[in-house]
Amino acid sequence: MFRAVSRGGVKRTGSLPARTMWLTLLYSCCGGAALLYALYRWVIPTAVQHHAGLALLWHDVIVERMLDTLTRSTRPQRILDAVQKNATRGDPRSVIQAIDHFCRNKEWAMNVGDEKGCILDSVVSEVNPATVLELGTYCGYSAVRIACRLPPHAKLITLEFNPEVAVIARQVIAWAGVEDKVQLVEGASGDWIPRMKEQFGVKTFDLVFLDHWKDRYLPDTKLMEECGLLRKGSVLLADNVICPGTPDYLEYVRNTPRYESQYFKSHLEYTKVEDGLEKSVFLG
Repeated sequence: MFRAVSRGGVKRTGSLPARTMWLTLLYSCCGGAALLYALYRWVIPTAVQHHAGLALLWHDVIVERMLDTLTRSTRPQRILDAVQKNATRGDPRSVIQAIDHFCRNKEWAMNVGDEKGCILDSVVSEVNPATVLELGTYCGYSAVRIACRLPPHAKLITLEFNPEVAVIARQVIAWAGVEDKVQLVEGASGDWIPRMKEQFGVKTFDLVFLDHWKDRYLPDTKLMEECGLLRKGSVLLADNVICPGTPDYLEYVRNTPRYESQYFKSHLEYTKVEDGLEKSVFLG
């Protein structure tokens, strides 16, 4: 026990062990919180940088669900918020930079990303397409990258299966100022591909960017062939062919005489995990 005298002269008694216990508990809580933050912010992200399965589990499942719960928002909504706060309206490159900065420094997302995005840019510039089909819009990142490199009067049709994500993508595309070149269509690729000619007046596509469900790459490619949407010289560019991977698609485009394929080695977006893009030229 100890005694203390207040300014009014009244003696107070207290328990030193009790105060020590509370201080110890406070320090333990602060230390635990700091440790958890360090694990979340630096240690675990660094540890999973080179491991495909762990990187996807950590970023695309654990962190996304945790932040969705804590913020009561979705990852696409958080990306849109970052764009509206940090990108200049009407400037597509600033939109790309804002998303890349957000995904590298705050929260990973499954865009094609800055590293593979440069490969996408070079292919778009090389092909100089008048008609482009993108399978898998997500938040509109790659649609913006493609649209700002299209020649005048060119058109990009981008398909997104998830209507809630499509709402976000439209706002990102509009913020970038490329909505005049991009037509976003909601629905399943298997439903829309057979309707492309009738619905949009498209004869064939000069460039197709595949970045949707990986198990749809091969059936949608064969469907485009059947529907006559590929001409001799049409280019297919497929993302994530290594991680998560599309082995059946790669087996097809690399071994059928209908395609001439080239692999561009890179990394899974915003990580050090190996991934790449497969460029396949349709030979007819």
